[in-house]
Amino acid sequence: MTAAPGLLDTLCQAGASTPDTDAEQHKKALLLAATALASLVSLVWYGLYWLLGVRFSALLPVVFNLLLAVNLLGYLKGGNLVLFRNVQLGFFLVMPFAAQWGMGSFVAASGLCLWGVLAPVGAIMLVGVGQSVAWFAAYLALILISGVVDYALAGHAHAVPAEVSGLFFTLNLTAVSALVFLLLRFASVERERTQQRLEDAHRLLQAEQDRSERLLLNVLPGPIAERLKRGNQTIADGFADVSVMFADIVNFTHVAEGLSPQQVFSMLNRIFSTFDELAQQYGLEKIKTIGDAYMAAGGLDEGNSLAEGLRPDYTAAIADLALAMRDLLHRDFDVNRRHLDVRIGIGTGPVVAGVVGKNKFIYDLWGDTVNTASRITGEGQPGMIQVDEATYQRLRDRFDFTPPLTLSLKGKGDTVIYRLLGRQAARPEDNGSAEPAPQRA
Repeated sequence: MTAAPGLLDTLCQAGASTPDTDAEQHKKALLLAATALASLVSLVWYGLYWLLGVRFSALLPVVFNLLLAVNLLGYLKGGNLVLFRNVQLGFFLVMPFAAQWGMGSFVAASGLCLWGVLAPVGAIMLVGVGQSVAWFAAYLALILISGVVDYALAGHAHAVPAEVSGLFFTLNLTAVSALVFLLLRFASVERERTQQRLEDAHRLLQAEQDRSERLLLNVLPGPIAERLKRGNQTIADGFADVSVMFADIVNFTHVAEGLSPQQVFSMLNRIFSTFDELAQQYGLEKIKTIGDAYMAAGGLDEGNSLAEGLRPDYTAAIADLALAMRDLLHRDFDVNRRHLDVRIGIGTGPVVAGVVGKNKFIYDLWGDTVNTASRITGEGQPGMIQVDEATYQRLRDRFDFTPPLTLSLKGKGDTVIYRLLGRQAARPEDNGSAEPAPQRA
């Protein structure tokens, strides 16, 4: 009993090839399975006719079987699916009518021509809706011809016992109805499977798109990522007022000398990941890390272009971020296990921002404001936050600073800077950072 299903499965897969799409493989399997079933049914009909003594009707099923087998062997050898499909559908269409005409009438053949409907039904599934119309028209034409033949040959029809005729009417109607139902059910099941595969593929594609979106947003600010996705390959903007911050870990190189690469990475990753969370909390944009230095900025949103004017909120936010970063390293030794310290510099003013490169690109900032923030960072001491004159003027009513100091910076000469100590006591009119001010250490 297990051999027959195995043989049928082998036959259905015989015409499949690797380049075939799922739809093509299903069509091939359906056609080969229909051929096997038609051959089986014709043998059953042959046996029934023979047992019932209607020997004259037994010849056509044998001929039908031989024709199906020859066409199948030709396909398995040559691989011409179109020829095989059309010839098999032609046999399914013509042979039932030929058998009926040989018996002389609809009644004598017990409505054998009903089997011909399998041709247009099969054409819908194997060829397509458009071409199936021609097969259905041919089926209707053969029915009309059968009416003429039935009338002309009614007097010459074979005498078939009523019980035999009734039995085969029942068998033909039942078998044809069952096969049409099975074919339609097969088509429906395959359509549902195809739809499910499409939905699964869409979900996977959406998940991959979301993952790519998250990765892109980890590299670029949101508005820049949107512009890059729209195909704007040259991204360079001027901003009238941006607050830029550098945070440099003090003596990092010396501390890292005695550590393994994994320990160095783990130490930096813990600290910078926490800095990322703080930057997100204060609504600021991380720009990049440069070795043991961390760069962030505020004011890079599209509303702060040269044409739009200034928005001072982010300057207070970046001061709060600097204080939070410094204080976290001083108190949280789960993050700062090596008791590292940080020096920070903040500059405010115009910058140019853009995406550099085509491969492994990076969003970066340029300009005197960036240089100032970087250089006053390098001139600081551990735990010190230094700001330029523009930043001080923006924040002096909300934050405490030391008296001004003058530093001699490379390429800039004497530069006035201020050391940020912390926030002043909160006042109702204070409209600075939206986040509560961190407590001073």
